[in-house]
Amino acid sequence: MTMYPTHSPAVSARASALTGNSLTELLVMARGGGAVDLAVGTPGYPEISAGLIAEASGAMLAGHNQYEHPAGEALLRERIADMLGDGADPVTEITVTTGATEALHVALLATVDPGDEVVLLSPGYEQITAAVNLAGARPRFVPLHAPDWRFQPEDLAAAFNDRTRAIVLNTPGNPTGRVLSRRELEEIADLCERWDVVVICDEVYRDFTFDGRRHVSVTEVPGLADRSVVVGSLSKSHAVSGWRLGFLRADRERTVALRRVHELTTNGTAAPLQVAAGRAALTSGLPVVTREMNRKRDVAQEIFSAVGMEFSPVEGGCFLFADISRLTEGRQECGAFVRELLDRSGVLIVPGSSFFSDPRQGAQYVRIAFNRKIETLREAQRRMGGV
Repeated sequence: MTMYPTHSPAVSARASALTGNSLTELLVMARGGGAVDLAVGTPGYPEISAGLIAEASGAMLAGHNQYEHPAGEALLRERIADMLGDGADPVTEITVTTGATEALHVALLATVDPGDEVVLLSPGYEQITAAVNLAGARPRFVPLHAPDWRFQPEDLAAAFNDRTRAIVLNTPGNPTGRVLSRRELEEIADLCERWDVVVICDEVYRDFTFDGRRHVSVTEVPGLADRSVVVGSLSKSHAVSGWRLGFLRADRERTVALRRVHELTTNGTAAPLQVAAGRAALTSGLPVVTREMNRKRDVAQEIFSAVGMEFSPVEGGCFLFADISRLTEGRQECGAFVRELLDRSGVLIVPGSSFFSDPRQGAQYVRIAFNRKIETLREAQRRMGGV
């Protein structure tokens, strides 16, 4: 049974256990101060296409302003299935959600019951842990080891037992920038088959992989394909984070359950925006975006290694996860370092502690978003005393 803290009678136990987003305070501090924001993942690159905006406006003027089918606008589901390229049936296996955040919560609510255990990798995206807790399940953390953020097979195996219901993955990873290899996914598949566990995989950054590396989806791996739920989004790849267009991809039977939960929570996302995205060629231009993101990764690594941060080369995604030990010499934890950097240079990055199951393990790490214009990255460099 999940243990919740003492709470007010006016507020549920599970709501009382939730903490706020760790970025909120920093963002409030930065607003109005002209800071160079390298904290949140909101895209500064790529820019939303003028064609998408025109399609959205046209859809509203054409009358697409009421409820859409709860599963998602039909053409958009076809476009998403084409983009995934794994043979998913858009009619029975794709569901459009209100962003990847809703997709994650729906996947968990449709998969786990209170008291079930869910395996997570640490460090990882903090909202995944929060979503597991909100569903009433218990997270079991598997440590990823610096500097390249890989798990040890024995640690992974030790996290599974007869109470394990799901494992949640994120590849390419936030905040680590790791892209899980086929071999790693096969190790996970062996355990999922042995313990009859569902894999929920956040593949939001699937289009951003670097140095010729290829993203391997869980839908491609025997042992995972038939027990997988993929969480995706257009927010980063198409720069429409405010449109809240996410999706779920799962087999037909699982999709029935996912859609029931989805209908009872949000019932659907904005109809004209779905229509606009459905009319767009979602795969058009993505290779160019990926190459440019690779360049931005290189520039960010150059800038932050020059100031004394250490990290493994980012394999995918849009974040650099850096060790600041050389700069702090252990005398300053990441939260104080981030505030001092903001005060001194007007550059905003994110403390790394909130990404770890034990925040103390992240005291010497920071996360830096590099999905920005090159000019923005160079301005951060100038403010920090670079060229």
